[in-house]
Amino acid sequence: MELTCHVSGEEKHDPSAGRAEPAHLPGTDRDVCVSGESVRDERIKYLFIWPAFLVVLAVSIFPLIYALTVSFQSIRITPPLPPRFVGLDNYASLLSSARFWGAITTTAIIVLVSVAIQYVIGFAVALALHNNVPGERLYRPAFLFPMFMAPVAVALVARMMFSPTLGPVNDFASFLGFPNLPYLTQASAAIAVIAVVEIWQWTPFVTLLMLAGLQGLPREVFEAAAMENASPWQRFWGITFPMLLPISVAVVFIRIIEGFKIVDTVFVLTGGGPGTSTETLTLFAYNEGFKKFNIGQASALSFLFLIVITLFGIAYLALARPIVEKRT
Repeated sequence: MELTCHVSGEEKHDPSAGRAEPAHLPGTDRDVCVSGESVRDERIKYLFIWPAFLVVLAVSIFPLIYALTVSFQSIRITPPLPPRFVGLDNYASLLSSARFWGAITTTAIIVLVSVAIQYVIGFAVALALHNNVPGERLYRPAFLFPMFMAPVAVALVARMMFSPTLGPVNDFASFLGFPNLPYLTQASAAIAVIAVVEIWQWTPFVTLLMLAGLQGLPREVFEAAAMENASPWQRFWGITFPMLLPISVAVVFIRIIEGFKIVDTVFVLTGGGPGTSTETLTLFAYNEGFKKFNIGQASALSFLFLIVITLFGIAYLALARPIVEKRT
């Protein structure tokens, strides 16, 4: 159907054209016509968007709902058993399990220690690069290199380096007169090694974001501070750090959420051992689902993992908000 627009209004005489033209007045039929075309364009736009949105929604929501229903059932692939509704038994079993709480503790230690050191080192490196230290052009790609490597490859290299018999770390310690240390077979040492690997690989991520924040700061503030003879420490603590506090909170939050999902590094380095002393939540869920084939408990563990991450995120933001409001 063809859209026809009727124009009404007073006539306006155009001497050059030698004819009268209708003057456009607000609220006339021309406005109604334009409004109708805009509504039609909006409908066409949504007509193209909604199918893709519904497909993405179905692909995302269906596995989530299915996993939630499975978490209330007892399902085993090996030996094959028919699904049986057990209610909250899977959740109660996990919450009463020392292994579950041990996995939470191990994950929290690795994440909090590694993220704190990542932030300190990453911020320091970003400050150095921002101040154009000698060799800055060489340092930039060198610092970003670990972030682009696959975590499995990094873990394999670290496993070789910290090997108690053939690793260069123990060889260097022996050269200095120290005894060989069981880095990957002692609980505390293995957790430290995992944290070191995380720090080495993901500090460049913090450096990259903090450097972007530093380059976005206004120069006028620092020029005014220099005119007041403020020391470098006073400029950092009184200007740079408060102005970068919001982005710092965001960077640490991202790294905490990503850190809780660590599985490949631990799987390759220690496999969760010795025993289950380095087993993280995600590795625990992997063992339940793909080694024991206890699908129901693995699904329940996944949702408990989601709850743990949410609680940690809420607690972190609740603690960070008053600090940001006070310093900014």
